[in-house]
Amino acid sequence: MTEIACPPPGSPVLARAVLVEIATALARLAETGEETLIDLRSLPLSPEDLAHLDEILGPGEVTCDLDVAGRSEVRETGHSGVWWIRHFGADDQVAVEEITVARVPEILMSHPDDIARA
Repeated sequence: MTEIACPPPGSPVLARAVLVEIATALARLAETGEETLIDLRSLPLSPEDLAHLDEILGPGEVTCDLDVAGRSEVRETGHSGVWWIRHFGADDQVAVEEITVARVPEILMSHPDDIARA
């Protein structure tokens, strides 16, 4: 597996920048517990950039499909603490795509009100 902090030569430029941002966020999570969200849709990433990110980050051990106010897919990457999250619109097209650097993404945590009702 490629280290996030050292993207391989020849990587698409924007993908490299995102990988450096992820590495910085992961170090911050380890040191302070601070979580980071990177909105991939707000960046001018090409399909090649996204494919490269997906290849470098690789698959992890956890995948979760949610149906809460629409369909969402949450998957851990091959780097602990780095999660790739997609939210789909009514047409089943990706509406929101983000990388979350966190121990567990907030979307997977039970809401306190739901716990109280349980």
